[in-house]
Amino acid sequence: MKTVPMTSMNSCLRLAGLSLAISLLGLALLSHFAALAQTPAPAKTTPAPATPTPTPAPPGSLAAVPQTTSSGQGSNGQTDGNFTIRTNVNEVNLIFTVTDKHGRFIQNLQQRDFALLDNQKAPAQVFNFTQQTNLPLRVGIMIDASTSIRQRFEFEQSAAVQFLQQVVRPQNDLAFVMGFDVTSYVTQNFTNDQDKLEAGITKLRPGGGTALYDAVYVACRDRLLNAPLSPQGSVRKALIVISDGDDNQSRAYPDDSIKMCQRAETIIYAISTNVSPSRDRGDDVLKKMAEATGGLAFFPKRIEDMSGSFHDIEEELRSQYSLAYRPADFKLDGAFRSIYLVALDRRYQVRAKKGYFAPKS
Repeated sequence: MKTVPMTSMNSCLRLAGLSLAISLLGLALLSHFAALAQTPAPAKTTPAPATPTPTPAPPGSLAAVPQTTSSGQGSNGQTDGNFTIRTNVNEVNLIFTVTDKHGRFIQNLQQRDFALLDNQKAPAQVFNFTQQTNLPLRVGIMIDASTSIRQRFEFEQSAAVQFLQQVVRPQNDLAFVMGFDVTSYVTQNFTNDQDKLEAGITKLRPGGGTALYDAVYVACRDRLLNAPLSPQGSVRKALIVISDGDDNQSRAYPDDSIKMCQRAETIIYAISTNVSPSRDRGDDVLKKMAEATGGLAFFPKRIEDMSGSFHDIEEELRSQYSLAYRPADFKLDGAFRSIYLVALDRRYQVRAKKGYFAPKS
């Protein structure tokens, strides 16, 4: 028998194993490529268009504040056909006037034309923005009856009667008459009867010192804070102060009077009876009180010009805007909250109250 060497046998075994491994690798590769051929190609995707970055609105711009439509019956409110009257304690109703540098009233502006900060923050929501020209008025006629204006008193009375005849509409408005010297006293409570109002003015008699701040405080606290509402609910409240502004008897300070007017949401219009060539301290007091409440002080050069000041007040009361909004971070803590309202068009001047007091919970 012929013997095969061990080395030759080992070589044969190695060749057989190598051939088997190559065959298995080939089968695996064929299987892999076959699977790839059966797999559908991924769909071609188109990148989404980039979203344009919005242009930021000016700080406090009302154009960026969401607005709730106020047509129809609102929740917790009533409607007068033009706007919804709401009673929620966290809503602010702001009345303001817009004029140019010549004092002419600017009409037909929109919400986007203004920027507002309440307590240094933009409002959370605007409920209503409108130009109001026909709201019922609740007006106090407050006449200085102190000794210092004795020579001008008849002119004051005559001008006040003219104001009532021009401004107060018997079908919608109510007014009261108050005189003041050392003390204040009402000669006619709220009424729309022209004869009674005129009689209340003629009853006043000059004499005594001047307690202007006390009188303004009492008029707002006792009369205007809870003034009678209209059937529609909303009214515009104003206090017409006819005085030289020289207070020498009050226990209240000017700021006390201003704060009470702000609580009563009352605008002060002051008409100075000082006809001297120069302005004095009393005129500055009248101006401060009027501007703090969103009103205006008038300084007629002659006492006979007082009727012209009343006409200007009438025009302003019928040419104002109304803004109802919900402040951001509102708290029922009774604290004072500042208001900063401007027109984005710097040619226009906005006159509004400087702030208000939040109700207490």
